Amino acid sequence: MAELPMGKGVSAGKIASNVQKKITRAQEKVLQKLGKADETKDVAFEEGVINFNKQLAEGSKLQKDLRAYLSAVKAMHESSRHLYECLDDMYESDWYGRKDMDSIVEDSDLLWTDFHQKLVDHALISMDTYLGQFPDIRARIAKRDRKLVDFDSARHNYAAVNKGKKKEGIKITKPSSLLERAAPGWAQGILSAHNVAQTNLTRSQAEEELERAQKVFEEINIDLQEELPSLWNSRVGFYVNTFQSVAGLEEKFHREMGKINQNLNDTLEKLEDHEMSRKTGSQRVRTSAVQRSEITQEANHTLSPGGPPAIPKSPSKLRPAVPPPPKVTPSKDMKQESIINLFEEAATPNISVTSPTQYDAPATANLLDMDLDSLQAATTPAAPNWDLCEDAVKEAAATEKPAVETTVETAAEGVEMPEKFLFKVKAMHDYNANDSDELELKAGDVVLVMTFENPDEQDEGWLMGMKESDWIQSKDHGKKGVFPENFTQRI
Repeated sequence: MAELPMGKGVSAGKIASNVQKKITRAQEKVLQKLGKADETKDVAFEEGVINFNKQLAEGSKLQKDLRAYLSAVKAMHESSRHLYECLDDMYESDWYGRKDMDSIVEDSDLLWTDFHQKLVDHALISMDTYLGQFPDIRARIAKRDRKLVDFDSARHNYAAVNKGKKKEGIKITKPSSLLERAAPGWAQGILSAHNVAQTNLTRSQAEEELERAQKVFEEINIDLQEELPSLWNSRVGFYVNTFQSVAGLEEKFHREMGKINQNLNDTLEKLEDHEMSRKTGSQRVRTSAVQRSEITQEANHTLSPGGPPAIPKSPSKLRPAVPPPPKVTPSKDMKQESIINLFEEAATPNISVTSPTQYDAPATANLLDMDLDSLQAATTPAAPNWDLCEDAVKEAAATEKPAVETTVETAAEGVEMPEKFLFKVKAMHDYNANDSDELELKAGDVVLVMTFENPDEQDEGWLMGMKESDWIQSKDHGKKGVFPENFTQRI
């Protein structure tokens, strides 16, 4: 309790001192503005203060824009996450690439999160640290301005005391007060000495005040004279580091995001190709089954030997039907004309047609009384060599080759085809290659399709080949590449 009054006394004295300092500073500034007192000027320091204020304004604006940028990145992250989650929810479980889609959504979310966090660590925190030094320096600049006013005031006070002392020194020989005039001669000397001592005390106090004010001012001024230029020059390195960090993080983010988007695009394209090939494959299977069934039925109907023909109702029924030429692709060993001639020679006997009315029969006899054995022997033609026909058809069927081999033989007659050549296709649409192993196509280009060196590398819906024009010009296997089958048409 005893320290409380002392504390209050100290606080009151400090407040009084601060009030006195403010009054003295206000008076000094008024005198300086009126031109009655000179003001200490430092042009270099004033330029440093101007640069400091400019640097602070630019840094504050950069900090504000950087925070807005981070808010936009966070909002974009949320929008991207919702969009990918919507796609993931719509992606059915039996679709192609379901697991790939889940991985793409997860990778996209992690990439956005990492990008935002690294921007905070390498840009925003550095920005906050950079601006954190400005408030302290700004407070020291303000303090330096106050101490400069105190220094000017002390300097002017000291000058005024010295000026007053010189005037008093001149008047010492003549008593100036009534007391000095009334005092005896020996007392006047004592009074003069007292006045001189009082003047010396005032002068000493003014000198001490000047030295103290000058010391405080110079300490602050020297530190700021060193720090302000250094701070101004540091802005270049800071701006470079900040924007390099942002640019580097953006470049890496967009590169990785580009890979994710490419994977998404490839997955969706494969899904589309898979669905189209599945539908097209089903139609081809049904069409091929129907064609094979028709060919089998036709062959069985025309080539399979049967029992003895029934009694014809007209002479035209006696001639056996000539089987039509088989619907197969002829080979080099047996042409279509040879098969037809063989059928005509083997299956068309030279027979005579006899009408049933040429047989003599009693007028009263009916069909039951007729000699069927003799009638059958007379009307049955010579049996054709069905074994020979069947052998010819089997040989023709065995030599039937896909259109691929026929195309190879036909093309080989004109230009030597590359190794492992299968068939030709024609580009119906332009195709821009998305990778180095893909083939660039223009509508109308003819492509020589070849087999894959490793069949496991072939993706569904893709073919390997090279342009016919490139092969004719250079015969370079290095110009081959893969291309989508649905962009071409087989020729």
